[in-house]
This record gives sequence, C-alpha cells and structure tokens, in this order.
Amino acid sequence: MTGNTRPIEASLRTDFRDEMDYGSYLGLDELLSAQHPMSDPPHHDELLFIIQHQTTELWLKLVVHELRAVRGFLDGDDLSRALKGLARVKHIQRTITEQWSVLATLTPSEYAEFRGSLGQSSGFQSHQYRAVEFLLGNKNAGMLQVFRDKPEVHAQLAQLLAEPTVYDAFLRLLARRGHPVPAEILDRDVTQAWAEHPELIAVFKTIYEDPHGNWELYEACEDLVDIEDAFQLWRFRHLRTVQRTIGFKTGTGGSSGVGFLKRALDLTFFPELISVRTEIDGPLGA
Repeated sequence: MTGNTRPIEASLRTDFRDEMDYGSYLGLDELLSAQHPMSDPPHHDELLFIIQHQTTELWLKLVVHELRAVRGFLDGDDLSRALKGLARVKHIQRTITEQWSVLATLTPSEYAEFRGSLGQSSGFQSHQYRAVEFLLGNKNAGMLQVFRDKPEVHAQLAQLLAEPTVYDAFLRLLARRGHPVPAEILDRDVTQAWAEHPELIAVFKTIYEDPHGNWELYEACEDLVDIEDAFQLWRFRHLRTVQRTIGFKTGTGGSSGVGFLKRALDLTFFPELISVRTEIDGPLGA
C-alpha cells in the first residue's frame, strides 16, 4: 500500500454496462429513494425516524418469511431445520431491539418539530407486525378492520388468522411423536388467540424432567421461550423509547400511547412453557 491507498486489483470488475451490479441486485435506486420526509421544510431528524421504521419493517418481513418456513418444517417433522429458523429469528429480534437505542437519540424537542407531519400514521398499523403476532398466537380478528382499505394486506392477515400458528404446529409434532397432547387442543379454533391450557403443562413437564431423553424437543421448547422473551423485550424497549420521547401523550394513531403499549406486555405466546417451570422437580433424592 502507498499513501494509505489500497490498489484496485486488476481482476475486479469496473464495467457494468452489460452486467448486473450490487445496486441493481438490491434495488438500491428504489430503496434509497423511498424516504420522503413530510415536514416542510424537511426536518433534519425526520430521516432518522423514517429509516428506523423502514429497517424494522424489512426485518419483520424476514421474520414472517422465517416463521412461515418454521411452521412448514414442523408440519413436515423436520425439527432440526425448524430450530435453525428459530435461531435466525432470535438474531433478528436482537437486532431490531437494539435499534431502539438509535431512535432514543431523538429528543422530545426534536420529535415535536415534525410529529405533526405524521398525521394518523402509527406503528399500530404495521401489517407485518400483526402477521408476526398471528403466526405466534396473538390473534385478534378485530385487527383486520385496520386494513380493510388494503385488500391484499387484509387477505394476507385473514389467511394467517385462519391458519395454525407455529405453536399449533409444534404441539401437533409432539402428538405425532407420542406425547399426550389433548385432542381438543389439536382441534382448537385456530382463529382464536391462544389461551393457556393447563393440561399441557404435564406434557412439557415430562420433556423438561428428562431433557437428555427428549433433547431436540427440550431445545425447541427453550427456543420458543427465547422468542417470547425477546419479543417482550422488544415491546418493552418500544414502550420506554416512546415514553422517553413523548411522555404520556396520545399516540398519533389514536391510541392511549404508553398505556396501550404497557397492556401489550401482558400478552403471551407460549404460557405453558413458563408455567411448567413451577412444576419441574429435580431427580429423585435431590
């Protein structure tokens, strides 16, 4: 190297008149021109706000993609590939949770200068967030009305509402492997939000009290708990960022703001996997 300059290797492509380049493959012209501040004149910090939410939506798109695949692998008794998918989702969750620290650099005074430009738009209206919730079990048919003016989105969510969740698929795999999952749970109305079934706790107790004999299932249970914990952490960081930025003001979409977000912390995906911990005993004589 000379003068702190790395030489360009002769083999590197530099002519892309007839070849696809990096920007074309990723659609960067479209992606990087998709930020349209609404404040007039554009406020400096609005770009941060837009990019924060756009990148989260990109990650949520991948989470939906992965959770659909996980559900399919569970249906096909391919638990190893399902676990790989859950591991990827956990890494995505870590990334989008950490992103809140970037938005938290937006002070109340800065946000107030362009918040009025958001109109009625709100993260509550994220259909991909609802898709993730539906795939994991927090189903709510009432949410569909938010998207009634977007037929394609409405149809996607209506389909997910009518389909089994990832947890449903896991329980059906347990049943196929000989675990006594009650038939009424396997045949439940999957359009309803998951509510705790105490009779499942004994099934998970058997797995947890013999992890070596049920290692793959035991690992799957813990992965699901990781997913739930990470989702709750994401919700909490969201709440704290909103509280830090706007205090207890009403949300732009009409919600009560922080109070509405606090109630989301009471929602659960896999309650039996938490409740079973109270029932687990150690080895005999311990």
